[in-house]
Amino acid sequence: MATRVLGLGALVTVAGATAFALVGVPADLNQGEAQRIMYIHVASAWLAYLSFGVTAAASAWWLVRREPRADAVALAGAEVGVLFTAATIWAGMMWGRPVWGTYWQWEDPRLTTTALLLALYVGYLLIRRLTDEPARRATRAAVVGIVAAIDIPIVHFSVVWWRGLHQGPTFMSPDTILNPPAPGPFVAALLLMLGAFSLAWLWLMVNRYRLARLDWEAEESARRGRLPGLAAAVPAPRP
Repeated sequence: MATRVLGLGALVTVAGATAFALVGVPADLNQGEAQRIMYIHVASAWLAYLSFGVTAAASAWWLVRREPRADAVALAGAEVGVLFTAATIWAGMMWGRPVWGTYWQWEDPRLTTTALLLALYVGYLLIRRLTDEPARRATRAAVVGIVAAIDIPIVHFSVVWWRGLHQGPTFMSPDTILNPPAPGPFVAALLLMLGAFSLAWLWLMVNRYRLARLDWEAEESARRGRLPGLAAAVPAPRP
């Protein structure tokens, strides 16, 4: 029931945030209507960071405690993160074509490192398919999940460390965090979209985590069935 309420709330807030971004905020003087895509782009990017950060933390948890819940959280974070990273890249391309005159430029460090981040976590998901043994799969994936997370700060600070098409940070720079250069309605629309997408992110994470736990339990049951000695050693539940 709680998950359904969360899903409904996410749907309503995403619809409201989208309507506000389309109708309640004026077009940008320089970028025109294309600026509206930025609300989706930026919100998706931050949730991609969060997702992969969760995967890295849960992967470390698995390596230390060997807890199946940790692997389920790591998998959920990786799959949801891939979704939001793909959305980030798509929205950026749709914005880049009218503003930059091109969908993509490999020379831009932010674009290249973001594409690498997507590839790394797609690789994480592929590695999980190399074995059917849950513990071995979780350990291999955990190592990749932690190493791949190194690219998250590289993506974020790439606009500071190297020059490219992307502008510098607008909201997270120490010089502008308390006084962002964007007009108030633009900031409000971005924060509203971030909040709405965060609810959707939470709903996706909860449901994918539950599915991952069910898959783990089913695999463990099937493995015990293939090992009669192990199955016999496991005591039957008391009535």
